[in-house]
Amino acid sequence: MDRIGQTPWQTVGPFFHYALPWRGGADLVGTGSDLGARPDLIPAGHDRLARHSRAAPVTGDALEIVGVVTDLDGAPVGDALIEIWQADAAGVYASPDDPRFIAGGAFSGFGRAATDEDGGYRFRTLRPGGVPGPDGRPQAPHLAVGVFGRGLLKRLVTRIYFAHDPANAEDAILALVPEGRRRTLLARPEGQTWRFDIRLSGPDETVFFDL
Repeated sequence: MDRIGQTPWQTVGPFFHYALPWRGGADLVGTGSDLGARPDLIPAGHDRLARHSRAAPVTGDALEIVGVVTDLDGAPVGDALIEIWQADAAGVYASPDDPRFIAGGAFSGFGRAATDEDGGYRFRTLRPGGVPGPDGRPQAPHLAVGVFGRGLLKRLVTRIYFAHDPANAEDAILALVPEGRRRTLLARPEGQTWRFDIRLSGPDETVFFDL
């Protein structure tokens, strides 16, 4: 046998990070970057169907969110996949489920990024506006986050809030989290970016929600 194929070493997981993301999928602002997929895992010419052009520029305050996914031992997870879903700068979701949604907007609010060999990921997106909760009370600006990875039978779900935002104090979801663990849901400014590291397990584990 002169060729050896790739097979999963656990039930679910190791193929997410190169089978699902696409080049540019982590750039929700549409600056033409290749953020999202792992170029070292995509053969040349195999991403043509994923290429897209944005009909109009998005509006709002652009920012970058960076982080590292680590396991119980603090080791980087180099084959995870991160998804984000968020409102635009006005706090409106690009979804018919949002009664304020107007079709044809430039901001999709959805992105995917594979982690690199060092467990790192990066998104370029907008700072979201506050959105109303199911009970009508305002929620603090946040991003919904899904984490896929080896050994996970279903995705993990969490949120990114922005540290020092006064609206965090009134957010009903954040209030459900024990105060000592809320910091695991806070992105913190780091130069021109916001850092949000994801710890999959251990005493400093990121808070994940049971949906």
